[in-house]
Amino acid sequence: MSFNELKRSRGGFDKLQKALEGETSEASTKNFSDDRYWRPELDKSGNGYAIIRFLPASNGEELPWAQYWDHGFQGPGGWYIEKSLTTLSKKDPVSEFNTQLWNSGDEAKKDQARKQKRRLHYVSNIYVVSDPKHPEFEGKVMLFRYGKKIFEMLKDVMHPQFEDETPVNPFDLWEGANFKLKVRKVDGYWNYDKSEFANSGPLFEDESQLEETYNKQHSLGEIIAPDQFKSYEELKERFERVLGISNEGISTTTAETIAEDNSDNFSSTVAEPELPISEMAGPTTSNEEKESLSYFEKLAADS
Repeated sequence: MSFNELKRSRGGFDKLQKALEGETSEASTKNFSDDRYWRPELDKSGNGYAIIRFLPASNGEELPWAQYWDHGFQGPGGWYIEKSLTTLSKKDPVSEFNTQLWNSGDEAKKDQARKQKRRLHYVSNIYVVSDPKHPEFEGKVMLFRYGKKIFEMLKDVMHPQFEDETPVNPFDLWEGANFKLKVRKVDGYWNYDKSEFANSGPLFEDESQLEETYNKQHSLGEIIAPDQFKSYEELKERFERVLGISNEGISTTTAETIAEDNSDNFSSTVAEPELPISEMAGPTTSNEEKESLSYFEKLAADS
């Protein structure tokens, strides 16, 4: 929609809330130097701080975020970092192989399947209000890739838990709120518990600035377009090479995980190819374990 249509349809908060409810029900071509993406950076003390503003769905798009699944792990043949075709509701060789591992009943193979499971990512347009480490990004419209922890914060402010809290659409240019991204290192992993939304209000008082910002947004649909995913055959060939799979079977070297679920974690403690956001998982929680179980049980049921 155009900027004027956006302004007239600001009552679309209900539609956005319903989309979030849909997210709750269901828990490539790589460019490692894509300068459209913004990422936080830690200082020497291990802390990071920035203020960003999530922007509304751009012209012609339904939602202010895109989401996709990928896999990231290391095997004896190198790294496997690829978007999953399950994003497009298609069969993916890694998911199929993980199903075989899960159905084997062997705990070691189940553990490998957990390590190779999908990671969920979200991408939104943001306006960088303040970035002390990189002030050159301030005032720019950029893409921001984040995971389920930050997405939960977005949902929480839209669906507050207590009666004295007012729902806020964080993607709204007029009545949204700046997001204070505060990063700490806890046990070697990035932690966002201190992050918070400021009071709601317009991004700018000047209507022309709002329109200019809105019109600078990047396409989110392009991120999950079919041509941004490798074919099943290409992924299968890469996957088998990484794990050392041959006619004799899989290599005895177990694939190591880069990440399981926490795609908000941009730090890394192992050598890996440079990504716009390098992602490491923290210790697996009981909820994550349950999600792993339900994910592979669903795969098994669908096979």
